Amino acid sequence: MRTIRAILKKKRGQAIVEFALILPVFILILLGIMEFGLVFHQYLVVTAASREGARVAALGGTDAETRTIVNSSAASINTGQLTTTITPATRVKGQTVSVQVTNPVTIRAPLIAQAFPQNPFPVTGTTIMRVE
Repeated sequence: MRTIRAILKKKRGQAIVEFALILPVFILILLGIMEFGLVFHQYLVVTAASREGARVAALGGTDAETRTIVNSSAASINTGQLTTTITPATRVKGQTVSVQVTNPVTIRAPLIAQAFPQNPFPVTGTTIMRVE
């Protein structure tokens, strides 16, 4: 019985050492999950904004109206860096119109940001619809 107690007392600091070894990896994984969530949220908003803009353009809206709808749809992420490209400038019934929305996302976690050669990371959403 004494030998088991003696063995258990010798392993007192083992948990602290293991925690100290695992903590940086755990924090890196946690930051990676948070950055992925941020980029994915921006992608969803940009894609929805391009869809709304393409719908307005397909129904005969002007480029200014389309950009206004895109900016209001992406109001939660719009920091003034939102780029909207509408092709073609003149729309013909039965042809397609394409709306591309791009927004740069800055990766803030230090180690994760070094993994991306392009920081801020451009998030792009493109929608093509037939003009009605």
